[in-house]
Amino acid sequence: MSTPGNPSVDPRLIAQLSGDFSALGQQMRHVGENLAILQAQLSTVSQPSSEPAPRPGPVPQPRSAQPPQPQQPPQPQQPPQPQQPPQPMYRPPAPHPSAPPPPVSQAPPQFRPAPIPPPRVAREPWWQRDGVISRILAVAGVGVTLIGVVMLLVLAAQAGFFGPGLRVASGAILSVVLVLLGARVFDRPGGRVGGIALTATGIAGAYLDVVAVAVVYHWLLPALAMVVALGVAGVGVALAVRWSSQPLAVLVVTGAAVLAPVLTDGISLTLIGFLFVVQVAGFPAQLVRAWPYLAITRTLPVVLALLIVIVDLAADDGQMRTWALASAVLVASFGLVSSIMLLRRNGRDITATAMIVTTAVPMLLVSDLFGRVQSTLITLALAAAMFGTWMVVRPLPLHARSALAGTGALALLLACLVGAGGESAPLVVLGMATLFLTIGGQVSSRIAYAVGAAFAVIGGLIFLDSAPPFVLVDEYSAVDLLGITTVLSGLVLIGTVVLLVWYAHSLRLIRSATAQPVWVLAGLVILYAVTTVAVSVGTAITGTSVGFIAGHCVATIVWMMAATAALVFGLAHREYAHTALGAGLALTAAALAKLFVFDLAMLDGLFRVLAFLVVGLLLLLAGTRYAREFAERDTGRGSSVSADSAER
Repeated sequence: MSTPGNPSVDPRLIAQLSGDFSALGQQMRHVGENLAILQAQLSTVSQPSSEPAPRPGPVPQPRSAQPPQPQQPPQPQQPPQPQQPPQPMYRPPAPHPSAPPPPVSQAPPQFRPAPIPPPRVAREPWWQRDGVISRILAVAGVGVTLIGVVMLLVLAAQAGFFGPGLRVASGAILSVVLVLLGARVFDRPGGRVGGIALTATGIAGAYLDVVAVAVVYHWLLPALAMVVALGVAGVGVALAVRWSSQPLAVLVVTGAAVLAPVLTDGISLTLIGFLFVVQVAGFPAQLVRAWPYLAITRTLPVVLALLIVIVDLAADDGQMRTWALASAVLVASFGLVSSIMLLRRNGRDITATAMIVTTAVPMLLVSDLFGRVQSTLITLALAAAMFGTWMVVRPLPLHARSALAGTGALALLLACLVGAGGESAPLVVLGMATLFLTIGGQVSSRIAYAVGAAFAVIGGLIFLDSAPPFVLVDEYSAVDLLGITTVLSGLVLIGTVVLLVWYAHSLRLIRSATAQPVWVLAGLVILYAVTTVAVSVGTAITGTSVGFIAGHCVATIVWMMAATAALVFGLAHREYAHTALGAGLALTAAALAKLFVFDLAMLDGLFRVLAFLVVGLLLLLAGTRYAREFAERDTGRGSSVSADSAER
């Protein structure tokens, strides 16, 4: 019995409440599992895949919650029992040791929302971009204002308006005012574009004013005026460096270069002098700023003007050619030195390399204004400058060394063609090819090898032009055109071809897999050269058709000897057997065709007999050698089979 002060607690009621809470928790767990399955299905639908969707498996059905047990009617109170710890409502039975483990339920895939594509940004038209319109208007303003300055200096003088002093002073005052206004506007917010435009207009106007003083009014000597113009352009470039503005330097240089021809009344040597001042004035800025557009705008005007002057002087004689040569030397020398200095500071400056080649072009063309000896010396001097810089100045990037070697090679080729003349040209060009190939192979320089290869190809084409095939088969043409020079050229061609392929191996320019066809092609060139040499020797010694016939007799024998050597080489070297056999048989067929088609008709007497006898003996030698080789192989194969049988 319970007492009023200490009421008793019914343990069955506690057990009933515990069961209710357990059933409620199980029901919530089933609801959570169903929500996870639904979430996985929604994720699969929102992210379609290009792969075939897996076949859906059976969806587990939610288990119904256990119904709450009905309450039992109150029972009569029993005496209090000793309290025991609460027991769980359900305890799963322990698995049997031999039973398989229960399947492990895999967690449903987590929900991954589909990526949201970035919003498409509409491209703004170019005319609406920041600063585009202002830059266009500024450049147009610079051009129009400078044209007005030129009209003030030239057209006013032609019309008789004002006096010369007033016109020059007006141009100078306008230029100073524009520079001051530009400096003031530049320091204000948003005034960079306007300040650059005003300043560039003022400095270019001052430069044109100096040109007018020297050329139009003749108040200063051109040389002194060029010094003053150098100072004016230098101020503009220095201000551009201070403001870190490449457009300012480009506008100054371009404005002065484009409008200066109006003041000098066309392209002249005086204009070239003022344009050379522009080329020099813009260089210091590139020592501290990587401005490629400045390099182009300061170099191209003087080069183009110089080319026009050289073309105009082609039909004139006199002192002007010497001044054109001096101008070309100055432009090329300054272009080479300045570009090398820039490349030593920045090896990736492709523009500097391009300017080396660009400034050398007038030197190549101006040589045509002089005679043979003078032209050869001019091009040789240019080639020496380029190759000397290539060999002495280190380090230089690959593109710079290639440009130097290519320009020097072109100048040297012109020197060879002009200086050697028609008959000796192949000999000289092939000699240069041999020299460069040897240098490239000995010092492992691919650039030198490339120059030598270029000379070899050009020299071979010139040799083919001087001794074409139709000359070799016509006795009268051969007697007239072939001589000792052709003999020497052919011998040098043979050595050049051998060096060309040999050093290609050592420099790893060709692989062993591709070497055999290259050697076959080289052999064909060598065979043509040998034939030409044989015929040329005969015509050079006798000067009659007898030498022509003797030369072809020797050529036929040489063809058959080469075919026999190729066949024997293929037998001795199994790795080259296929190529050597094909080349040997083809050459044998060519030799026999020449023997029966050409030699039988052209040769007579002892030469015909000699050709047939030697070719026949060589054929017998090749056939005997092949028969013995195959017999030895059969004997060796039979011996090996007998030895194997004896061992068994």
